[in-house]
Amino acid sequence: MSESTMPPPDRRPGPAERLREAVSNGRLTAALILLPPALVLFTLFVILPLGESGWYAFYDWNGYGTPEDFVGLQNFEQMFGHSVFSVAVGNTVKILVISLVVQMPLALLLALLVYRQTPTNAVFRLIFFVPYIMAEVAAGLIWSFVFDGNYGVTASIATTLGIDKFFILADRDLAFYAIMVVIVWKYFGFHMMIYIAALQGVPDDQIEAARIEGASRTQIVRHVQIPYIRPAIAVSAFFAIIGALQVFDIIIPLTNGGPSNQTHTIVTYLYEFGLTRLRIGFGSAVGVVLFIVAVLVAVFYQRLFMRKAAS
Repeated sequence: MSESTMPPPDRRPGPAERLREAVSNGRLTAALILLPPALVLFTLFVILPLGESGWYAFYDWNGYGTPEDFVGLQNFEQMFGHSVFSVAVGNTVKILVISLVVQMPLALLLALLVYRQTPTNAVFRLIFFVPYIMAEVAAGLIWSFVFDGNYGVTASIATTLGIDKFFILADRDLAFYAIMVVIVWKYFGFHMMIYIAALQGVPDDQIEAARIEGASRTQIVRHVQIPYIRPAIAVSAFFAIIGALQVFDIIIPLTNGGPSNQTHTIVTYLYEFGLTRLRIGFGSAVGVVLFIVAVLVAVFYQRLFMRKAAS
């Protein structure tokens, strides 16, 4: 092909051209109308509270009046040196691991069983999804009755088996395992719905072609369906990780962090040792650490996993 017949190279529009295009199609007007209210709300309810928390973290303050007793990094030193904080961090990590290793595979297995559009599957989806739409406090109260050694389901089991009554939520070694059971029960339906939506987008012709080639059901799942829903799995894992950092409402009605402070997570630790004891400066320090961890997790997860899943 001669130089005279070669197509002209693609030229990226300059700033002035992009501005004229934005004005002509109405995007600039929409941004000028919608962006300022969003920025104001985000500043009032996110940026300012975060900034104030970062400021309070360097004071010994009970929440009344103006913070005046500057203590520097003392709140952070007390937090990292507190044995209960170590327990809270360990429990948060346990929830994260259980969410990734138990909750997500269970949700994927159930999604593979009920993702097709049938009346029976619709009923099962509803049954599995109901725990998620239930309020966390209500779920915690229901399970506190289930685990009650005097009047709950465990009491009935003990009576039927003729053994002594046992109190799971009062046992230092078993209480947190009971909490993890409740967390898996409560949230697996959410992940299941994510997988169902993704599985319904897998082309049927790909599955049929795999069947014609002699692939088994397990091979179809492993080599056809899971690769197609990898972005959904990455999103589900992200929600599981962030959710593990935020667990609070379920633990309060179940154990309130007990027995002997063995079932605290980072958020319940903040609530118990910061807010309820009117140590707002100390609680702000815990909140700052939790915020930094959440941001780091979000940034690195986005860079390391979300892009790979989308590619």
